[in-house]
Amino acid sequence: MTKRRGLGKGLSALIPESNMPLDTAGLKTIAVTAISPNPHQPRSHMDEEKLEELAASIREHGLIQPLIVNEYEPGKYFLIAGERRWRACQRAGVEMVPVVVKEATAQDMLELAIIENVQRADLNAVEEAVAYRQLMDEFGLTQEQVAQRMGKSRPAIANAVRLLTLPEAIQEAVVDGQISGGHARTLVSLPTEKVQLDFLIQLLRWGWNVRQTEAYVRALVSLPTEKMQLDVIKQIAKHAWT
Repeated sequence: MTKRRGLGKGLSALIPESNMPLDTAGLKTIAVTAISPNPHQPRSHMDEEKLEELAASIREHGLIQPLIVNEYEPGKYFLIAGERRWRACQRAGVEMVPVVVKEATAQDMLELAIIENVQRADLNAVEEAVAYRQLMDEFGLTQEQVAQRMGKSRPAIANAVRLLTLPEAIQEAVVDGQISGGHARTLVSLPTEKVQLDFLIQLLRWGWNVRQTEAYVRALVSLPTEKMQLDVIKQIAKHAWT
């Protein structure tokens, strides 16, 4: 089993690894209404059913793990980690919540939000790519620096960000759960936007898994670009099911 890389330098002081005890320095109880969401939160979608399940659990057992927050004004806090738990507390009617107050820069808050979501598989592939791109654009980080902070390899970051070159319709299909990040990464190798969109139509029609998609894309890219027409894609799709 491959050992998961640790957090980047400085980040472990703000949010511990899953197998490490939480530093309770700064632990206090505050009103849930005193907390605002992390302005750098990369996640744009939350599973409503899972949120309701978590709210029911909190209603029954209380919030066991403290939220991590940053006090930006006296008595006012931004979430650093735990937005799903915070929203579930609101749904559960919880008025006071345990928090650990930490100092954090804007870059820290974005990095930590990404790490929390990626480690818990809460981001879809496009949200993850947008977050990495934001780190590079807003804070001037290289792909290598992002990789170090996220505990990932540089190729993993490069492959993630490459999804943002795809047409908007394909990115939306990932966000909506119609196709996976694995499907989308395969479509990056197709040479033009039109070919990518034509292929998406067949992918959605036939419901190919990632391995099938990879095989059909390999068959397609072996052809000259001018022959990558919709009819040819349909023939590949038809052949796959005969």
